[in-house]
Amino acid sequence: MSKIEIACFNPESAIIAFENGADRIELCDGLSEGGTTPDFETAKELRDKINIPIFVMIRPRGGDFIYSDAEFEQMKEELIQLKSLNVDGFVFGILDENDEVNIKQNKEMVELAKPYQCTFHRAFDRATNLENSLEKVIECGFKTILTSGQKPNVSEGKENLKKLVELSNGRIEILVGGGLRSTNIEEVRGFTKAKYFHSSAITDGGAFANADEVAALKNR
Repeated sequence: MSKIEIACFNPESAIIAFENGADRIELCDGLSEGGTTPDFETAKELRDKINIPIFVMIRPRGGDFIYSDAEFEQMKEELIQLKSLNVDGFVFGILDENDEVNIKQNKEMVELAKPYQCTFHRAFDRATNLENSLEKVIECGFKTILTSGQKPNVSEGKENLKKLVELSNGRIEILVGGGLRSTNIEEVRGFTKAKYFHSSAITDGGAFANADEVAALKNR
C-alpha cells in the first residue's frame, strides 16, 4: 500500500482526505494558481479537527518561483506565523533568475522551519538540470521533493521519476505528483519504485477532493 498525500485547497477537502485514509495533507489556497499560502485561521481550525500530518504551502502568489525581497520577507513571516499552530511541515520552493535552485533563500527558509520538515514543491519541475537540482535541494536540507519528473505529468515524467528515486538513494523522499490518479498510480509506482504519492483527488474539475478517489489511491 502506498503512502498518500492529498493536496487540499479548502478545509472540506482536508476532512474528506483524513476520513478516507490519507497519510498527510498538503494545505494550500489558490486552486487556480496551483497552490498558494492558506489562510492562518483556516489552518488553525483544521489543526484542531484532524490528527494526521498537515504540511502547509508557503507561496505568496501564482506564476514563477523567483521572488522579490518583499515577497521573500512575506514568505518568512507567514512561515513563522503558521509554525505557531503545530503544523507538521512546510512546502515551498524558490528558484533564482537562471531557473536554478536558490540555495541561499531555500536554506534560510528550511532553517526557519526547524524542527519541522520541508518539501520542495513542483518549482523543481521548472528547474534546470535534474541531477544538479536534486543535489541542491538535498544540500538545502529538504526532506522531500514533490515532482512529476520535470514533465507536465507523472505519466510523461516516469523515466525521470525512476531516475530520481535511484539517484536520491534514500537521501530524500521523492513524492510523485502531477496528474496522479487512482487509474495510473499502480503503473507509475511499479515503474518508478517510488513510495509516496501526491494527488488533489479532484475528479470532477471542481474544488473538492472526492472521497472514493482518496480511498482508491490509498488502496491500489
